[in-house]
Amino acid sequence: MGLKETLQQDLHNAMRTHDERRKLALRLVLTAVQLAEVEQGPLSDEQVLELIRREVKRREEALELVLLSGRQDLLAQDKVELEILRAYLPQALSADEVQELARAAIAEVGAASPADLGKVMKVLMPQVKGRADGQLVNQIVRALLVA
Repeated sequence: MGLKETLQQDLHNAMRTHDERRKLALRLVLTAVQLAEVEQGPLSDEQVLELIRREVKRREEALELVLLSGRQDLLAQDKVELEILRAYLPQALSADEVQELARAAIAEVGAASPADLGKVMKVLMPQVKGRADGQLVNQIVRALLVA
Protein backbone atom coordinates (compact mmCIF):
# COMPACT_ATOMS: atom_id res chain seq x y z
CA MET A 1 0.00 0.00 0.00
CA GLY A 2 1.34 3.42 -0.99
CA LEU A 3 1.65 6.43 1.26
CA LYS A 4 -1.43 8.10 -0.22
CA GLU A 5 -3.51 5.00 0.51
CA THR A 6 -2.11 4.91 4.05
CA LEU A 7 -3.13 8.53 4.56
CA GLN A 8 -6.62 7.78 3.24
CA GLN A 9 -6.97 4.75 5.52
CA ASP A 10 -5.78 6.76 8.52
CA LEU A 11 -8.31 9.49 7.64
CA HIS A 12 -11.12 6.92 7.61
CA ASN A 13 -9.95 5.60 10.99
CA ALA A 14 -9.82 9.14 12.40
CA MET A 15 -13.35 9.74 11.17
CA ARG A 16 -14.56 6.53 12.82
CA THR A 17 -12.93 7.41 16.14
CA HIS A 18 -13.96 11.09 15.95
CA ASP A 19 -10.35 12.26 16.22
CA GLU A 20 -10.89 15.81 14.95
CA ARG A 21 -7.24 16.93 15.04
CA ARG A 22 -6.01 13.93 13.06
CA LYS A 23 -8.92 14.21 10.65
CA LEU A 24 -8.19 17.89 9.96
CA ALA A 25 -4.45 17.38 9.50
CA LEU A 26 -4.92 14.41 7.16
CA ARG A 27 -7.60 16.16 5.13
CA LEU A 28 -5.29 19.11 4.53
CA VAL A 29 -2.50 16.81 3.33
CA LEU A 30 -4.81 14.75 1.14
CA THR A 31 -6.20 17.94 -0.38
CA ALA A 32 -2.67 19.04 -1.24
CA VAL A 33 -2.03 15.60 -2.77
CA GLN A 34 -5.20 15.79 -4.86
CA LEU A 35 -4.34 19.29 -6.12
CA ALA A 36 -0.85 18.14 -7.07
CA GLU A 37 -2.28 15.10 -8.87
CA VAL A 38 -4.56 17.34 -10.93
CA GLU A 39 -1.51 19.28 -12.06
CA GLN A 40 1.03 16.46 -12.39
CA GLY A 41 -0.85 13.19 -12.57
CA PRO A 42 -0.40 10.33 -10.06
CA LEU A 43 2.24 11.05 -7.42
CA SER A 44 4.95 8.73 -6.19
CA ASP A 45 5.46 8.12 -2.48
CA GLU A 46 8.47 10.46 -2.58
CA GLN A 47 6.33 13.27 -4.00
CA VAL A 48 3.68 12.67 -1.33
CA LEU A 49 6.42 12.81 1.32
CA GLU A 50 7.55 16.14 -0.11
CA LEU A 51 4.01 17.48 0.24
CA ILE A 52 3.92 16.29 3.85
CA ARG A 53 7.27 18.01 4.48
CA ARG A 54 5.81 21.24 3.11
CA GLU A 55 2.80 20.93 5.40
CA VAL A 56 5.10 20.27 8.37
CA LYS A 57 7.15 23.34 7.48
CA ARG A 58 3.98 25.45 7.24
CA ARG A 59 2.86 24.22 10.63
CA GLU A 60 6.28 24.96 12.16
CA GLU A 61 6.14 28.51 10.81
CA ALA A 62 2.57 28.91 12.07
CA LEU A 63 3.68 27.62 15.46
CA GLU A 64 6.34 30.33 15.65
CA LEU A 65 3.72 32.98 14.91
CA VAL A 66 1.37 31.53 17.52
CA LEU A 67 4.18 31.62 20.09
CA LEU A 68 4.85 35.27 19.29
CA SER A 69 1.17 36.16 19.56
CA GLY A 70 0.78 34.35 22.89
CA ARG A 71 -2.29 32.37 21.83
CA GLN A 72 -1.98 29.33 24.07
CA ASP A 73 -5.28 27.88 22.82
CA LEU A 74 -3.91 27.57 19.28
CA LEU A 75 -0.49 26.41 20.46
CA ALA A 76 -1.69 23.01 21.69
CA GLN A 77 -3.74 22.37 18.54
CA ASP A 78 -0.89 23.23 16.20
CA LYS A 79 1.56 21.06 18.16
CA VAL A 80 -0.77 18.06 17.91
CA GLU A 81 -1.23 18.52 14.15
CA LEU A 82 2.51 18.91 13.70
CA GLU A 83 3.22 15.65 15.54
CA ILE A 84 0.54 13.83 13.53
CA LEU A 85 2.20 14.87 10.26
CA ARG A 86 5.75 14.22 11.48
CA ALA A 87 4.75 10.60 12.14
CA TYR A 88 4.54 10.07 8.36
CA LEU A 89 8.04 11.37 7.69
CA PRO A 90 11.15 9.19 7.80
CA GLN A 91 13.20 9.27 11.00
CA ALA A 92 15.42 12.37 11.10
CA LEU A 93 19.18 11.94 11.25
CA SER A 94 21.04 13.08 14.34
CA ALA A 95 23.91 15.58 14.08
CA ASP A 96 26.38 12.74 14.71
CA GLU A 97 24.92 10.68 11.86
CA VAL A 98 25.08 13.69 9.53
CA GLN A 99 28.68 14.29 10.58
CA GLU A 100 29.56 10.66 9.81
CA LEU A 101 27.94 10.87 6.37
CA ALA A 102 29.68 14.21 5.75
CA ARG A 103 33.08 12.71 6.57
CA ALA A 104 32.41 9.90 4.10
CA ALA A 105 31.35 12.38 1.41
CA ILE A 106 34.45 14.53 2.02
CA ALA A 107 36.65 11.46 1.65
CA GLU A 108 34.76 10.36 -1.48
CA VAL A 109 35.30 13.65 -3.34
CA GLY A 110 38.73 14.29 -1.84
CA ALA A 111 37.75 17.68 -0.44
CA ALA A 112 40.51 19.55 1.35
CA SER A 113 39.27 23.11 1.83
CA PRO A 114 36.07 25.15 2.18
CA ALA A 115 36.31 25.81 -1.56
CA ASP A 116 35.22 22.18 -2.08
CA LEU A 117 31.95 22.70 -0.18
CA GLY A 118 29.84 22.50 -3.33
CA LYS A 119 31.34 19.16 -4.37
CA VAL A 120 30.69 17.65 -0.95
CA MET A 121 27.14 18.99 -0.75
CA LYS A 122 26.37 17.61 -4.21
CA VAL A 123 27.27 14.12 -3.01
CA LEU A 124 25.85 14.44 0.51
CA MET A 125 22.45 16.07 0.00
CA PRO A 126 20.84 13.18 -1.94
CA GLN A 127 21.82 10.88 0.95
CA VAL A 128 20.18 13.04 3.64
CA LYS A 129 17.30 14.53 1.65
CA GLY A 130 14.23 14.80 3.84
CA ARG A 131 16.01 13.37 6.87
CA ALA A 132 18.21 16.34 7.84
CA ASP A 133 17.93 20.11 7.63
CA GLY A 134 20.03 21.56 4.81
CA GLN A 135 21.39 24.34 7.01
CA LEU A 136 22.58 21.84 9.60
CA VAL A 137 24.27 19.77 6.90
CA ASN A 138 25.94 22.87 5.47
CA GLN A 139 27.23 23.94 8.91
CA ILE A 140 28.63 20.49 9.65
CA VAL A 141 30.39 20.24 6.29
CA ARG A 142 31.85 23.74 6.66
CA ALA A 143 33.15 22.90 10.14
CA LEU A 144 34.74 19.67 8.90
CA LEU A 145 36.37 21.38 5.92
CA VAL A 146 37.81 24.18 8.05
CA ALA A 147 39.20 21.81 10.68
